[in-house]
Amino acid sequence: MFNKVLIANRGVIALRIMRACRALGVRAAAIYSEADAASPHVAEADEAVLVGPPPAAASYLNIEAILAAARQTGAEAIHPGYGFLAENAEFARRCELAGRVFIGPPAGVIEQMGDKAAARRLMQAAGLPVVPGTSDYLPAGPAEVLALAESIGYPVLIKAAAGGGGIGMTLAAGPDKLLKGVEQARRRAQQAFGNPALYLERAIPRPRHVEVQLLGDHQGGLIHLFERECSVQRRHQKVLEEAPAPGLEPDLRTRLAEAALAAGRAVGYQNAGTVEFMLDAERNFYFLEMNTRIQVEHGVTELVCGVDLVQEQIRLAAGEPLSIRPEALGPRGHALECRIYAEDPVTFYPSPGTITAYEAPRGEHIRLESWAAAGSVITPFYDPLLAKLIVWGAERVEAIERARAALAQFRIEGIKTNIPLHQRILAEPAFVGGQYDVELLSRMG
Repeated sequence: MFNKVLIANRGVIALRIMRACRALGVRAAAIYSEADAASPHVAEADEAVLVGPPPAAASYLNIEAILAAARQTGAEAIHPGYGFLAENAEFARRCELAGRVFIGPPAGVIEQMGDKAAARRLMQAAGLPVVPGTSDYLPAGPAEVLALAESIGYPVLIKAAAGGGGIGMTLAAGPDKLLKGVEQARRRAQQAFGNPALYLERAIPRPRHVEVQLLGDHQGGLIHLFERECSVQRRHQKVLEEAPAPGLEPDLRTRLAEAALAAGRAVGYQNAGTVEFMLDAERNFYFLEMNTRIQVEHGVTELVCGVDLVQEQIRLAAGEPLSIRPEALGPRGHALECRIYAEDPVTFYPSPGTITAYEAPRGEHIRLESWAAAGSVITPFYDPLLAKLIVWGAERVEAIERARAALAQFRIEGIKTNIPLHQRILAEPAFVGGQYDVELLSRMG
């Protein structure tokens, strides 16, 4: 086991990784930007290193500064968390060259799955169903682009090959919207990822978004930890997740898990990863993408499976074999996660400022992961995630009631948050009945 791990992240996930390190008797070193000097993750760490000014590009995305921090602290391993450099193959490769263990899959796997168009081809070869679409990047010629879209069938989604999280994704309902959408998507992809390559997929009407958690060791062992429902989304960004996915037939649940395992075996997957699928109205499922990191929503899987996924990540990175017996996993009960953001619940604009009052919910089977408190300053530099409210219930209806009660207790003043939006979701009949899809929020208005 490592003596010390450097956490190359901030906020909620940095504190979460520290908790896992302490449980394993591992010292945790932190990095921080000038804007985060007073952040709780700095105070909680065994030591902390300043890596740059507030802009992420100069601090949390600064590979040279982070590797220098690893050398300064003597950390043998680096945990990237999620976001920032978590799915950056070059960072994983640089960690290895610097003699530091990257807590995640090998750089080659990140590279393979990071190119979404290439990942589609790879998964198709592994026997996974993929959404009908282009097999390669879009050509430059407008006539060729139009012909490809016609062969797929409208509506189509224009997607960035290097993308993720729905960034730059554009829907084209017909040829009149296609070329303008391609032009916009290329610009956004270049700005966000430094890569303008695009591909097309047929748009599936009102799909569900379901993902399967994987864990793999260095000895070739690979297991799944069941699925999560991630269909409550706004502009392709997840808002609320639950596990297990409601209303899945046992056979469909089994086939999803088997497909995820096939995806992991196809790339020799190691550490924690997630295979994402779309389900259509006829219960057909299609490979969407593979996230080569721990997910924001990993806590719901932990609660229903009784496993600490971050501790498992660290053990696996240290070379330990999988110790979990799949038949002993469950799932048991039901869990929900509400992502609490510093944002206007109506306009969804970020709400920077100072928190003047903060009262966290408490109670049985309520787990709150948060970096915020009274006096915390929410800056405009980073993702506005304040907290993750995760609850468990013996049945789904109990988990929903517990989440409602916890949200009613949650008090944050001085800034706006999306707590009222979560309260609306948990009262929405389609959600309560488990009969919802990715268009739930747009239908709610």
